[in-house]
Amino acid sequence: MRKPLIGVTPLWDSKMSSIWMLPGYMDGLVRAGALPFILPLTKDKGLLRQAASEFDGLLFTGGQDCDPSLYGEENRSCHEICHIRDEMEKILFEEALKLDLPVFGICRGIQLINALLLGSLWQDIPTECPSGVSHSAGPPYGQPTHSVKLSGWLKDLLGQEEISVNSYHHQGVKKLSPKLTSCAVSPDGIVEAVRMPGRRFVAAVQWHPEFMLEEENSKKLFEAFVEESMRK
Repeated sequence: MRKPLIGVTPLWDSKMSSIWMLPGYMDGLVRAGALPFILPLTKDKGLLRQAASEFDGLLFTGGQDCDPSLYGEENRSCHEICHIRDEMEKILFEEALKLDLPVFGICRGIQLINALLLGSLWQDIPTECPSGVSHSAGPPYGQPTHSVKLSGWLKDLLGQEEISVNSYHHQGVKKLSPKLTSCAVSPDGIVEAVRMPGRRFVAAVQWHPEFMLEEENSKKLFEAFVEESMRK
């Protein structure tokens, strides 16, 4: 049986001037039954439109901060920004929406999707929205750091009302896009997962299932995305 082809947005190492990839993203997709490919880092609209038309789904990975200009703000407290990646993923996401292509976002992925759909972000949670919740835990990254309360699609998928997740981010959803629904919230009220109603599959989580592939909840996330990518 043909496996669905998944395009994976590349990670960027500015010090080495190179793209790279965490194996968990690829392994999670392979274990779920997909054949993933790392996309080139480019803002060539022709290449990206062709990619969107030829892949069965797109995975938006973690990485640098999103440029605040995406949600109409000045840079106050961002860390490293990769402008070419912002532009590349904006083009890819817009093409995915035109084609109703399944999209799954992780960490930066949820932030990017929310920003592109007219939401906004906390540029630095520790200074702009401080709380006792550890959103940026250090290694090992596969260890749970806080809980999230589930609702809607994600509650139905995982069959639980609350789960523990690993967390490694300093930005997060501030104003939720009017085109998204929240599916998980951390104890301090930050949205940790979203779904876009009316689409085959546009969903994203703030935590890192690629570091917890042996956990059943992580498996179900990748499997739900890949299963929808198999449908035509």
